Amino acid sequence: MGGPMAQNLLKAGHTLRVHTRTKSRASVVLKQGAEWTDSPADAANACDIVFTCVTDTPDVEAVLIKERGVIESVKKGTIIVDHSTISPSVTQRVAGELARRGAKLVDAPVSGGDVGAKNATLSIMCGGEKSAFDRVEPILRCMGKTITYCGPSGSGQLTKLVNQILVSVTNMAVSEALLFAKRNNLNLEATIKAVAGGAAGSWQLENLGPRMIAGDFRPGFTIDLQQKDLRLVLEAAEQANVSLPAASLVHQLFTAAQAAGHGKHGTQALFSVFEKLASLH
Repeated sequence: MGGPMAQNLLKAGHTLRVHTRTKSRASVVLKQGAEWTDSPADAANACDIVFTCVTDTPDVEAVLIKERGVIESVKKGTIIVDHSTISPSVTQRVAGELARRGAKLVDAPVSGGDVGAKNATLSIMCGGEKSAFDRVEPILRCMGKTITYCGPSGSGQLTKLVNQILVSVTNMAVSEALLFAKRNNLNLEATIKAVAGGAAGSWQLENLGPRMIAGDFRPGFTIDLQQKDLRLVLEAAEQANVSLPAASLVHQLFTAAQAAGHGKHGTQALFSVFEKLASLH
């Protein structure tokens, strides 16, 4: 995700200093004019805006507030925009630590997958001080199409978790519906065509449904990453004292998919779990 997003910033004429844990991952943007740095602290040095996009909560903490992290060199007035999907409560804590150095954190997780990152059509959900959001919104529009201010620190992360409940439970519904169609010997391509244009239509049905029935499990977004996000959903739900039975169920079904070796496959591989439950695979 971070690579294509950085490329879109370069295309828009911005100057980039970059760091990745694996330097080869930055080869494309380096060829396009980005400057390599040896640590997050080096990358943030003298920059007005810092973008981060890493995998999980501990990774964000390492990049932003640990040794050789952004906090070591960040200057007063810098805005850090974190595009990772992580714990809302940790986001608030990290924002507080950065604030003590005079910097502001905008939590800005994204949705739209690798295609959205490449095409600059991402949905970006932002939390933090409104003044910081207003300052970075024009730059976010180089990477996304739908840019939404959701509220104070942590609100972007919470909104992304709402997104992940919707996409994962809808994915489960698509898998179950196509299993029902398959068991009843319907033409699956015709079935998708028949229902996709009505009230049952969804992004998952239109985009993942055909991949499910073709057995194409190449990843746009992996099951392992979806599970990480669902873990964050369930942790936040527990903190808020709210029951999420459907999200809990799909988390368990994805666990079965991981046990079957599908962790690195796309989330549409959930369909294979339903096939096995029905002895169709």
